[in-house]
Amino acid sequence: MSEHVLIERGGAVLTIRLHRPEKKNALTRAMYRAMAEALEAAAGEEAVRAVGLAGGADFTAGNDIADFADATARSPEEPGAGFLFLEALAAFPKPVLAAVRGHAVGIGTTLLLHCDVVVVAETARLMTPFTRLALVPEGGSSLLLAQRVGPARASWWLLSGEPFSGRAAAEAGLATCAVDDAEVEAEAARRAATLAALPPGALRDSKRLIRAPQAAALQAAMAAERACFGERLRSPEAQAAFAAFLKRPA
Repeated sequence: MSEHVLIERGGAVLTIRLHRPEKKNALTRAMYRAMAEALEAAAGEEAVRAVGLAGGADFTAGNDIADFADATARSPEEPGAGFLFLEALAAFPKPVLAAVRGHAVGIGTTLLLHCDVVVVAETARLMTPFTRLALVPEGGSSLLLAQRVGPARASWWLLSGEPFSGRAAAEAGLATCAVDDAEVEAEAARRAATLAALPPGALRDSKRLIRAPQAAALQAAMAAERACFGERLRSPEAQAAFAAFLKRPA
């Protein structure tokens, strides 16, 4: 496990909490692996009936850019830890809830598409700045975001990388609800407790049925994104963008 990923238990709810506040919870390969391992363990633990994803003042600033810049040192065939986490999240059979405050950048936004409940602060700042880093969408967002918020809005968010608020995310249908910042964790906990109290078999089957109609299309979209993302990650265009980002003042 990573020191920057905390596992908390509250009754039948397990919370995976990102804890790297000095970097706004920017995600490293070790953090992705820790989250994927926690999901794998929770899937097989009967006492866990729901899983929460949370941060602190910030949900996550997205992938650590230093990890992206180091991509050329790794084999092109090596699957990125972020993609392995996303696949584990997409396949997770139990309810997943997200409590989003502050920044939710890149994968911090796209992972929400795989959550069953998303409670977001009205003032949260979400964005998918893939093109700004010379990259492409991931996490199935090229398919799922348009289904969730409509093609026009999804195209703008994914192509422009412009930020949008938690209130806008809820109004568009990306989030379940938007509340005051101070109420995010409590509201997510309330909804998690509601789901955890329901018959677990019925929840599993219901989640499976809800997602089944697009399972094959999602798998294909995620595979295509992963292949293109890997190519873009190693491109001179992307490496120049990473270098420029890392030279910015802290």
